[in-house]
Amino acid sequence: MNSESNSSVVRPSHAPLRVLLIEDSPLIRRSLVEAIDASGFLQVAAYADSADQAIALLNDEAFDAVIVDLQLKEGSGVPVLAYLQREGLTESMFAAVLTNHALPAYRARCEQYGVRHFYDKSFEFDRVLDALHEYASARGDE
Repeated sequence: MNSESNSSVVRPSHAPLRVLLIEDSPLIRRSLVEAIDASGFLQVAAYADSADQAIALLNDEAFDAVIVDLQLKEGSGVPVLAYLQREGLTESMFAAVLTNHALPAYRARCEQYGVRHFYDKSFEFDRVLDALHEYASARGDE
């Protein structure tokens, strides 16, 4: 469980959307952090590599968006999706799944938890970034 900050990016006058990234691969996490933070309208405020760490962060801090990997070093991202639904957060924040396990059955399960954004890491990496920017724009933050 870690917090990230990138002070070298020029920030807009308003606070960027705070993103929680749940990803256990350091390489993919680094790529996502760089891409998300580059705009200045979005910021990876924290990351976790397990469901327990992610849920603890969600209990302690407010986030505008969360990106969840389904297959984590310790278990699955599904408990995070269940937590988001139970707490009503899938209705009030951007929630996306970015996974290498983009099978229809996984997509259907994520949809049962209220997740409307489901992307395959291998083929749709940029689409999650586009969806985040669209969300920021719709909120009037971009």
